[in-house]
Amino acid sequence: MKRRNFVFACCALNVASTTRIVASAANNDSIKKAVKYHMVTGTLSVKDKFQLVKDLGFDGIETRVALGEKNRALVDAYRDASQKTGLPIHGVIHSSNPRLKEAIDQAKYLGANSVLHVVPYNQNIGYFENYQQTQRTIQAATSRAEEKQIMILLENVWATFLIDPVAMARYIDEINSPMVGAYFDVGNVVRWGWPQHWIEVLGSRIKKLDIKEYDLKIAMNEGMRNGFRQPLGSGSIDWKKVREQLTRINYQGWATAEVKGGDQSRLKDIAAQMNDVLQL
Repeated sequence: MKRRNFVFACCALNVASTTRIVASAANNDSIKKAVKYHMVTGTLSVKDKFQLVKDLGFDGIETRVALGEKNRALVDAYRDASQKTGLPIHGVIHSSNPRLKEAIDQAKYLGANSVLHVVPYNQNIGYFENYQQTQRTIQAATSRAEEKQIMILLENVWATFLIDPVAMARYIDEINSPMVGAYFDVGNVVRWGWPQHWIEVLGSRIKKLDIKEYDLKIAMNEGMRNGFRQPLGSGSIDWKKVREQLTRINYQGWATAEVKGGDQSRLKDIAAQMNDVLQL
């Protein structure tokens, strides 16, 4: 029986298991804290930016995929900075670019273990056609992902596609590869639901986390994008419930801030906020 037939069964097991797991994520040492490389502003060299991130207490960093010979020097600089500072590049960001095999190769070269992929939504074709086409794009890269042991992780975004957790769970299960999972963005779902419910449904499909805040009151009064501007812990997200659900699914992995970046002072504040909301 294929994995997609177990979507609801798996959800039920996740709920049932809560009676056997302590629902507290306080002092959580199983979550590793990271930032996106492009959040580090200023004129520092690549190596010095890596060193700054490490000195501020982050465990790792995530870079954007840069393909082609024109970007070779930058990619080499990422790799060199990681090796010299000891700060791992845990993943690479590829957005909706269909050139997944090349992104997988770059992730491997940098010592990362994942490619963040956004499933695109082409409004000029039918919903089911888009659904199947995008699945085929990912499936075409799964052999390379399995060979290189690089995960293809699908992020929930505001593309108005896969906007409920059951749909995303089914979409992932139908691809039917152990290297395809979810890159769960805690803040992005608040427009349509609550992150603790997504965690409950997606369960072990969640391999990595993006961390941001969202404030529904601000969004409703000042515009949807403005909902992201609140500091972590100061919006509509119930971080206690998020931590409880992460504990229930036994989440162990990377949590990467995806908020407005800045200089050393700003990054220090981000680290402190992550420590607070995730109880690190």
